[in-house]
Formats: sequence, C-alpha cells, structure tokens
Amino acid sequence: MWFRSVLFTLGYVPIMLIVSVCGVIAGPFLPLKYRFFFPKIAFRANSFWLRLTCGIDYRIEGLENLPGTPCIVASNHQSAWETYALQTLIVPLCTVLKRELLWIPFFGWALAFTRPIAINRSQRVGASKAVIKTGLARLKAGVSVLIFPEGTRVKPGANVPFKRSAAVLAHQSGLPVLPVAHNAGSSWPARTILKKPGRITLKIGPPIEPQGKSADEIHAAYTEWIRQAAQSL
Repeated sequence: MWFRSVLFTLGYVPIMLIVSVCGVIAGPFLPLKYRFFFPKIAFRANSFWLRLTCGIDYRIEGLENLPGTPCIVASNHQSAWETYALQTLIVPLCTVLKRELLWIPFFGWALAFTRPIAINRSQRVGASKAVIKTGLARLKAGVSVLIFPEGTRVKPGANVPFKRSAAVLAHQSGLPVLPVAHNAGSSWPARTILKKPGRITLKIGPPIEPQGKSADEIHAAYTEWIRQAAQSL
C-alpha cells in the first residue's frame, strides 16, 4: 500500500499544481460559477489517478435530493477527498475553511477565487460571527455554503460535538440544510499519505427545511442524520 500511496502522491502534486496555476491565471477573468471548472477538473483527474494507483473508487447516492435553490451543505469531515467531491455537486459553493489554506502558493491563491469563508480558528467567537455574517451574504447572492460542523477532520467512528453555524444560517436565511455523510476517511485517512483500497460512498440526505423549526431543532436534525448515515457506511 505504501508504494501505491507514494505513486498516487507523485501524480497528485503535479495535478494540483497545474490546475491551481490555471485557476490563478484564469480566475480574475471568470464569473464565479465558471471558476468551479478547476475544482471539477482536479477532482476528476485525481479520482482517475486514485482508482488507477490505489484501487479506490467512489459512488454518490441521493443526487435526487439536491435542491434547486441555494442551501447550507453540512457534511462530516474525514479527509481531503470530500472537499473536492462536494465542489462538483453544487455550483457555486462557498466553503468555510481555515484561513491558512489560502496561504499555500498557487493552490490557496486559486482557492481564494471561489470566494470561501476563511476563518481564524483560534478566535472562536469571531470566527462564528464571520461565518454567519458572510454566509448570509453569500446565500442572499445565490451561493450555497458548505460547512463541516465537526470543525476539523475526524477519524471514522469518532464523535465530536457538531457546531451550530449551519443551523443558525438556515434559521436566519429560511433556506434548507442539505445533510451529507461519507466514509472517505476509511480509504483516504487524514494526516498521512497512506491510502487503502476500497469504495468511498457519499450519501446526500433529504433537505431539512427550517420553516417551523428552531435553530436547535435544525441542529439536532442534521446532527442525527449525518451520524446515523456515517455509521451505516
């Protein structure tokens, strides 16, 4: 597995570099929705290379649940895989992420053109306020928002408290939360280059409409769905 994982990395790095450089060059001249062409190309190229080198493929269930309006996507977070995959499902999509990612040469610069919400995780109160304020503005402009309620990558099977930002955004905007669960960490573990053969499954749940619900009820609904779906994979 180590040889195949290293081989994947030797292809993954130039793929991301080439796509990122193209994104930096073209980004200033493209409308927002067309900038997501580059994440899509990166995901497709890496998916092919991942299958070829490491024996990892994927399937997506629940595409019929994708709403026709902007929404708040709430997903569990286990690896880098889902950060690419989710960019291909809803366009345009604004991702809440740590600001340090934007400092990475070329990759971070290209990522900045997708207008993410970059937060300073060391300032929890300020970060939460920024997510709500900027998230509401993005939703009003017709851009969906992707939030990982766990706040960081978590090993499969581990439970950590889910943050409430997605619920607050849904409650204040009147737009639905789209719950997503996957098992990407089983094949693409965090914080290691080691990859394990298998199939990644990403499940999209029915949108959770906020009408008639409190923020706490919305939070409880997507937390329960994501945890149960992730455990079933």
